[in-house]
Amino acid sequence: MTGKDGGIPKAVAPPTPETASAPTLETVAAEAGVSRATVSRVVNGSPKVSEDVRTAVEAAVARLGYVPNRAARSLVTRRTGSVALVVSEAEMKVFTDPLLAAMVRSLGVALSARDVQLVLMMVRADHERKRLTGYLLGGHVDGVFLMSLHEGDPLPRILSDSGIPVVQMARPLGDVKLPYVDVDNVHGARLAVRHLVAIGRQRIATIAGPRDMVAGVDRLDGFRQELIAARMADHRVAFGDFSQSSGEQAMLALLADHPDLDAVFCASDLMAAGALRALRRHERRVPEDVAVVGYDDLDVALLTEPPLSSVSQPVEAMAATMVDMLLSRIAGRPKPSPAILPTRLVLRASG
Repeated sequence: MTGKDGGIPKAVAPPTPETASAPTLETVAAEAGVSRATVSRVVNGSPKVSEDVRTAVEAAVARLGYVPNRAARSLVTRRTGSVALVVSEAEMKVFTDPLLAAMVRSLGVALSARDVQLVLMMVRADHERKRLTGYLLGGHVDGVFLMSLHEGDPLPRILSDSGIPVVQMARPLGDVKLPYVDVDNVHGARLAVRHLVAIGRQRIATIAGPRDMVAGVDRLDGFRQELIAARMADHRVAFGDFSQSSGEQAMLALLADHPDLDAVFCASDLMAAGALRALRRHERRVPEDVAVVGYDDLDVALLTEPPLSSVSQPVEAMAATMVDMLLSRIAGRPKPSPAILPTRLVLRASG
């Protein structure tokens, strides 16, 4: 058998189910009863579509099993469908600190629901920061989350000056004003100390966080404000880095300098867990001799002996708010106002 020109005809592959029936923008448009352009706007997340039309298109997409061509869409929208989470900590701390791990997990879940990929990046050294900055500004991601920043980090200013959408976890220290989500750390600390005063403790100490991080600064401020309001001394202070080992060492220092203390507010649950270990070494009963309150209210608070009273942070709500803010900025909407979420005190057996 020959073709029209006498040669051997080219083999034609039989149509597969995928090639025969893969839905297109046109088939989705016909199914939904709208134009191809309207389907494109819905698929690309444009706000310029009524809710009824969006619902109809999304239903047609679900019925037909339409999957957008991400590569082609990125050429049109100039978006990658990815955002970066930059954590200014060593890799080991990111995966051992329960708050950081919970935030990474919650951000990933919230973004996945919006069909956006999370790229986790950790940076400490200057050479790492230079390489990371080149990646972020090279068009590989649509926006950036910043977490666990320390005062003096140049990255917020670099990103702010570049114009890439950025949302920060925690109130910024310094003069670079980025959109951010935080909890009321001052009020949370005051809740903890107010409780300790209410149960009759007279010599209250604190294990504060790092002085170059806003959580450390604000929680120490709240501790001092509440003791001033109660007309108590506020000088029983030791510092840690939010880790368990630093909490243990800080508690040992407090016991050496203030052996008569009868309560301690710790600026993280991990530091509180370390404090409990130091108190056991010194045969101080908790809460009979020393009451202990932590901050974060994550799984570690349930695993200590005794279980830890703690100031609770709404981690999932923080992550969802950060995602809403960043995707709004990526879509070109005005710069959002900061979001300060409430805290609450959860009482358990430690005090």
